[in-house]
Amino acid sequence: MVSAGDFKNGLTIEWDGKIWQIVEFQHVKPGKGAAFVRTKLKNIVDGGVRETTFRPTEKFQTAHIDRKDYQYLYKDGDTYFFMDTETYDQLSLTADEVGDTLQFVKENEIVKLDSYNGQVFAVEPPLFVELEITETEPGVKGNTATNATKPATVETGAQVFVPLFVNTGDKIKIDTRTGEYLSRV
Repeated sequence: MVSAGDFKNGLTIEWDGKIWQIVEFQHVKPGKGAAFVRTKLKNIVDGGVRETTFRPTEKFQTAHIDRKDYQYLYKDGDTYFFMDTETYDQLSLTADEVGDTLQFVKENEIVKLDSYNGQVFAVEPPLFVELEITETEPGVKGNTATNATKPATVETGAQVFVPLFVNTGDKIKIDTRTGEYLSRV
């Protein structure tokens, strides 16, 4: 149990039947009346943000989030399969649960699965991946006066914008958080 007076950024608590992470907090001691804690909370399951206030003496159950390495095995229809790298147990998630987080992840790569009480709520891909360009238009010579980009398809099927000098067959480095091209490999 943790009281609102002991809040810290990044702390996860159970409140209102949901799991929340504290994004910001501020202890307020007005000249008149009782002190209170103003907070900005993020729902870790659906990503919604909520601002609310608490009395400093209110108690909350802390929520322990498990982050564990899993190997992304393969996709079969709308089902994604993962394997625990320690116990070799397999786990399957639906396309709705995964979302578009695996658009830059190849099979057999390591991802992190976030869970609470055994229920997986998020898939975290590696921050940077190296993928090969499978299809892109050839660059036009002399068209490099500005930071011009063109669409390209990588080996996972995802679309990314790359500079004009990048060609089909090149390996590139991509930031999975933004989907942006970083460099050639």
